[in-house]
Parts: sequence; C-alpha cells; structure tokens
Amino acid sequence: MAINLKNFVKSQISLTKMNNYQDLDHIDGLAISAVSANLYNDPRDDVVMFYFRDGANYASVFTQSKIVSENIKWNLSIKSKKIKSLIINTRNANTFTGIKGYQGLKEIAEEASMLLSKKQTEDENRPKKILSNEILFGCTGTIGEKYPTEKIKKSIESLVSKVKYTQNKPIWMKAALGIMTTDLGPKLAKEECEIGSKKVKIYGIAKGSGMIFPNMATTLGYIFTDADLSNDILSKLLKKNVETTFNAISCDGDTSTNDMLSIFSTGKIKNQNIKNINDKKIKNFDEALHSVLLNLAKRVVADGEGASKFIEINVSRAKTEDNAKKIAFSIANSPLVKTAITGNDTNWGRIVMAIGKSNVDIEVNKLSIKLGLIKIIEKGQLSKKYIEDDAFVYMKESKKIDITVDLGMGKKNFTAFTMDLTKKYIEINTDYRS
Repeated sequence: MAINLKNFVKSQISLTKMNNYQDLDHIDGLAISAVSANLYNDPRDDVVMFYFRDGANYASVFTQSKIVSENIKWNLSIKSKKIKSLIINTRNANTFTGIKGYQGLKEIAEEASMLLSKKQTEDENRPKKILSNEILFGCTGTIGEKYPTEKIKKSIESLVSKVKYTQNKPIWMKAALGIMTTDLGPKLAKEECEIGSKKVKIYGIAKGSGMIFPNMATTLGYIFTDADLSNDILSKLLKKNVETTFNAISCDGDTSTNDMLSIFSTGKIKNQNIKNINDKKIKNFDEALHSVLLNLAKRVVADGEGASKFIEINVSRAKTEDNAKKIAFSIANSPLVKTAITGNDTNWGRIVMAIGKSNVDIEVNKLSIKLGLIKIIEKGQLSKKYIEDDAFVYMKESKKIDITVDLGMGKKNFTAFTMDLTKKYIEINTDYRS
C-alpha cells in the first residue's frame, strides 16, 4: 500500500522526514487501508478504514457542542459491544446535513458490511458476518455541505480490497495523512508497557489544528491496543486521561461539532483480567495511555493553524483544580496574550488581565508570575529582579513559551497548552474551503 504523495505535498513534510516519527508497527487483530474518494480537487487519500477481523472492544468521548455531526449521532446509536470497523472521511463534516446525511452513513455502513463480510468469507477459516451497526464513523471538514455519500460509497470496494493485515510505519503514516484537513503534518504516537507479565502496545493517530477547545479538544483521535480490556475499563481509562490531555488544549477557543476520541482493544494479548482501573496491574497501561494522549494533544497544538510558538501555561497552588483550569484557559484563549507572544511583546499586563477576567477569586498579594525562568510578579508586586530586555530575548528566541502562575492559595494545579495567534491563522481561515 503505497503512500499517496499528494498527502505529503499537502502536509508540508517529505518522505525523507519519516525518521522524525516513531516506528509504529503491527497490532494483531487490526487491518488498515486508505484511498482517495476524490473528495478534494486533487487525488489525495481522503477516506481511511480500520478493520478489526475479530471485533474490538471500544470506548469513545465526543464533542460537548449542542450541535453535532450526523456521524456523532450514528456512533451514539451503536449498541454493539464490539466494533468491526471504523471509517473516516475528510473534507466534509456531515454536519447540518439532516436525515440525508444520516441516511448516507447508513448506506455506506451497509456497503461496508457486505464487502467486509465477503472478505471474511475469502480470508478467514471461520468467517463471521459483519453488521452495519458494528461500524463507527469519523467525519471532518466543512459544515453544511451536502454529504458525498456516493463518492465515499464507491470507495469502499477499494478500501476493502487494499486492507493490509500487517502494518508498518508507512501504513500508519498513510492513515495519519489520510485523516488530515488543515493540518500541516501527520500526528502519530506509541507506547509499549506491561500488564502483569504481558507486553502490550498502545498506538495512536490524531488530526486537528483549528476549532480546538474542550470538551473534547481535537477533531479526531484514535487509539489502538492489543491488550485485552473490557469496554468498561477502556471507558474509565479514557475519560480519566482525557481531562489532562485533549481537554487541556486550546488553539482558538472554538469547539468543533465533530470532536471524537476513541480507543479500540483487539484483545489479542491475553493479559490478566482487569476489573478495576485502580488495579495495580493496569497502572503501567494507564500511564502509557496518558503519555500517548498527551503526545498527540501537544502535536495538535503545535500544529495549530498558523502557529509559530507552542505555549504551556502552568497554574499552581489554587484552591480547586477547577479554579486553576479556569485561569489557565482564560490566559490560553486570550487573543491579546496570544498576539503579544506572536509579536514578542513583553506586555505582561495582558496575562494579569486574563487572570482577572477568569472570574476566580484570588488574593493579589499572593500572586506570582513567571515567563520561562524570568520572575515578573512576586507576591503581588513587580519583581525587583525583572529586566524587560531579558523577557524580550526569551520570547524572541524561544519556540516554546512557558507561563507560570502561582496563586499561593491552595494545593491544586492545572496545565493548559495553546499556541500563538498569527496573521497566518487569519489567512488559513479566510481561505479554508478553497
């Protein structure tokens, strides 16, 4: 399965840079394919299929927007305990498409179930019929445009015929490239760990660069593991770890109608049975899952539309975690803070402003603020050691900007991640559909 070079041209990366990405290899029980359904003006890969021959346990979290895409409605209606396939399209969000958009998914699912069932008969010793209600969808792209049902439906035969039962780095790269929209590059991450005495893999891909803000806080994110974990355990682990990863990022303060993060377990590694997420045997998996999610979430922010700088905001010693979170996101979502960082403007008053507008009660005489290692405010007063030129040099020379806010009022902390706001962001979003 060759990588479609059109995706690399679109993404501003090259084949020679593949060594900059982790070596994702094979997960037993999973198959992958990606093809072009000609949803774009150029023949780049724009439809991706993940196929679980024996089914996969799964869990998902979705956007909290009050307007959601038809594929989110479809996914929420699925009652099957195991999923057989995940189909993702770009270019079209399938949002505000009504009954026709939903019916389009039904038609595609029926086509996929028929062809995958046929493939089971051809490839498996004990073939199983695959049902349309065992298929999930991911959609991303423009809201309100007619869903291209026929184009995607016609691509299913090619998707099924090109399924690769054994994965390698190029195949994972092909899938990650195939789900991109305005992303400048693919997003992949991996970890390996042990559950008891069994070594398991956790692989993930994601897309997202704009319309990023909790809850959820990416457009699409998919995690795959060969561990044997129940739907309940997967759900609890995902919900726990999403709070400090994908729900800790913001690019522009806007929440998508299509946000979706899912985890799939093929169960091919027969680890010890886990009945509780507090079981010590799952601790390593829990930490590894958090690492994969955080890695992907940071990649989404770093690839924020027009981003030139990655910003990490640490709020410490708050009375509650919610208070810390409110302040962190008040800073992260402030256009004044973000543009100041773009312009290397050391106007720390914008950070103070953002703290104040968070609607969190603070004691100013306990407030301290740092930019990197540079102390700006100490206990409510401008630091005697503060030199503006030092702050300017730090902002100008650093691609990663650290803002630390110490409230001095409690023991709770929260870290948010965002990017600066550049002229390029405006250019991208005024020319999004061309």
